[in-house]
Amino acid sequence: MNLPVGSLTQAVVDQHARPLFSRVLSAHSGTAYLANHSLGRPLDASFANIARGAEAWADQLDSAWSDDHWMGESTKFRSLIAQLLGLSDYSCVVPKTSAGQGLRAVLNSFPVNQPINVVATRGEFDSADFILKAYIEADRANVRWVEPSTTEGPVPIFDTSDILAAIDDSTDLVAVSAVMFGTGQVLKGIADIVAKAHQHGALVLVDTYHALGVFPFSMADLGADFCVGGCYKYLRGGPGSCFLAIAPHILSSGRKTLDTGWFAKRDTFKYERLDSAERGPGGDAWLESTPPVLVPYQAVPGLEFTLNVGVERIRTYTSEIVSHIRETFLQADLPIFIPKNADDWGAFALLLSDDPQGLSHRLKNHQVNTDARGAFVRFGPDLLTTDAEIEQASAAVRLETII
Repeated sequence: MNLPVGSLTQAVVDQHARPLFSRVLSAHSGTAYLANHSLGRPLDASFANIARGAEAWADQLDSAWSDDHWMGESTKFRSLIAQLLGLSDYSCVVPKTSAGQGLRAVLNSFPVNQPINVVATRGEFDSADFILKAYIEADRANVRWVEPSTTEGPVPIFDTSDILAAIDDSTDLVAVSAVMFGTGQVLKGIADIVAKAHQHGALVLVDTYHALGVFPFSMADLGADFCVGGCYKYLRGGPGSCFLAIAPHILSSGRKTLDTGWFAKRDTFKYERLDSAERGPGGDAWLESTPPVLVPYQAVPGLEFTLNVGVERIRTYTSEIVSHIRETFLQADLPIFIPKNADDWGAFALLLSDDPQGLSHRLKNHQVNTDARGAFVRFGPDLLTTDAEIEQASAAVRLETII
């Protein structure tokens, strides 16, 4: 894709980006797809790439593990994620099938003879919340939960000062999201959280799922010890294309996790049986057993597309679309949340509803695809979203609200 320099416009997107999504757009013609914050639309190239990975299985059999095929595509996946995170070494990125798997790997890098003391917010994604509660029940963790302490309109707000206050000398790990999945609140002051955690000897894990690809983010600049995330949403990589990123200083410290397998061995394909678990260098030491080899093939086109367009341009353009959604819904007298400062919020808009799950389900009868979390229906556009689709969504919501 040869995208011209400068700001994105609808004309530029129509000419250069829309043709790359012909399959999904054709299959869902007439649908206002506003669930990009949930499942990103795939590029046509993703299907050709998956086929290429599968063909290597048929054509090469076990030789498909070579750097020319499966291992090479995995390296490409890791390199592209590293680039988005601002990391220079691709081995810092460890492929995972979920962000939760990455969280467990970090939790399982702490000593098992005493519970891990964790600080986390009540706004973390269900998987992280559930995993931490499972560790509590197994006496493997104590969690100091930080509640939202203020509101902006109907939206609960997490204050960085409350997270900072929860960190003390007993803290082992702080787990926070860069952007809250339920509301889109951008968590300010992550660098301050990292600084205080490090002062008290604690590590910090940042969930980047609702930031990476649509919000400028640098793991290196923040100084975070770990990041988890994935390509299911804004990066258009589908399910299973997730990662754990480990800061170079953590890797050089020799920190290890019990979440391991034969791909973490120093010489994976030599099949040596040594007396100790000698691990590979860098992030390779955090790999596990045989990986799902087609996942990098499905994820790489979306990553390349994102880097080609540029995260800054994506943020600017999609923010304009989200603002247009808010304005359109407001003019229709719909209970849309209008933030004081749009820059403090992620890539979707919130509609307050007495029955958010039911409303989201009914909107599909009008070919409007979105979803609901908590008290809100979430409307998440992408580059391909048109003014007509926003009008379609507004009219559908108004009709269902009046009914």
